[in-house]
Amino acid sequence: MPSIRIGFSTDFNLLNEQVGIGTTLPTARLDVAGQIRADNTTGSGGVSTITRYDGFSNSSQTLGNTVSIAETSKGNLNSISGEIIIADGKTITVTDGVSLAAGRLDSLTVLKTFDLPSGGTSGRIATPEKGSTRYNEDLGQLEFYTGYEWRTVGSYDGSGRGRGVWAGGEPTTSTTIDYINISSTGNALNFGVLTSVRGGPGGCASNIRGLIGAGYAPSLAGSNIIEYITIASEGNSIDFGDLTVIRGDTSSCSSSTRGVWGGGYSNSPTTTFINVIDYVQISTIGNALDFGDLSVGRYYLGATSSPTRGVFVGGSSPTTTPSNQSLIDFITIASTGNAVNFGNLTERRSGSSGAVSNSVRGIFAGGVNSPVIFNTIDYITTASTGNAQDFGDLTSGKSSVSGVSNSVRGVFGGGVNVFPTRTNFIDYVTIMSTGNAQDFGDLTNNRSFMAAMSDSHGGLGGF
Repeated sequence: MPSIRIGFSTDFNLLNEQVGIGTTLPTARLDVAGQIRADNTTGSGGVSTITRYDGFSNSSQTLGNTVSIAETSKGNLNSISGEIIIADGKTITVTDGVSLAAGRLDSLTVLKTFDLPSGGTSGRIATPEKGSTRYNEDLGQLEFYTGYEWRTVGSYDGSGRGRGVWAGGEPTTSTTIDYINISSTGNALNFGVLTSVRGGPGGCASNIRGLIGAGYAPSLAGSNIIEYITIASEGNSIDFGDLTVIRGDTSSCSSSTRGVWGGGYSNSPTTTFINVIDYVQISTIGNALDFGDLSVGRYYLGATSSPTRGVFVGGSSPTTTPSNQSLIDFITIASTGNAVNFGNLTERRSGSSGAVSNSVRGIFAGGVNSPVIFNTIDYITTASTGNAQDFGDLTSGKSSVSGVSNSVRGVFGGGVNVFPTRTNFIDYVTIMSTGNAQDFGDLTNNRSFMAAMSDSHGGLGGF
């Protein structure tokens, strides 16, 4: 048989019973140099392998060369389905562009290395699919999309949780613990009582346990007591340990593992405006350890957190001029060290303890700069730095409100509306929007500056 078939061009070659198309030295029964394409695959037409004759490739293919999988003008001409085995030193490239009308990669096993999508917070996809995963270069952590928001790996989508708890508060005779379901509306219910009266304590939580630290009990000398509750149940608090210093009118934030208290006031043995930051491991019990210092010693401040950062805002420091602060400090919760300047609130005020967050945004509500009591709500993007921006207004001017949140909603309870009158009002906002707060319901009694905590706040996840 001739090695070249006349009329089929010299690109069609037969050598030692091996057919070559586009090559004069075929190395297989059919050796094609270039792409194989079929315009009509009706019936048994199209491209077949040695073992399959229905016009489709084997489900398992071993790739010895670099392969590009892309959409072409003829459809999925370069597509490969089923199992793909990549030889050492070879790569697969999936091109950017318009998504194909159908088909997806259901699973992928990589034995050596694999690069996830990565970028900063601002580079997130606007409408990702639930479960999408990427590396956030701003946070230095893996994150995934819950269907509502991006959260760090190690946290959860919050669908099975969402309880907010308020404990103690001013006036200093309160031992009350209330709770709500954040995703609903309605009046708070009784949870239990604290071991002692606590005015102006600071509260923080993991997804299981809530901690209540410090507070006036009952004198202005303050206390260093830390107690804990199990958020999913109801019942009285239990002793956890002690903070490093006695204080009241402090504020607290947390990651999923660590609780942090900053600032406060004490007159024992002398009047002190505290800059000390303490921390504990939430899942244990025991005394707090020193974390560092705030930039200015102050009390009546607010605090909230992302999975990596704790943020302390506002407060009053009578040793400085002006005494009421607009400053925002932040810390990295997993480390220790002094707080660093973040920016400023839209207005100087203390009592801005109505602080809530999801993993992206922190919100601060209410406050006072005598004689003005504010209804202001500010917000920040926690992963960045810079001044706060206007979010909207509370339903009325209130100081020393206390906030709880899940990944979608922030809820503000209690506060002082006309000193010394406390309120039992509860307001709420949708965190990722802007706008005025709406009525949620009422606390079981009137009080302000309570310890506030939830099992689904923005600090969960991370370390």
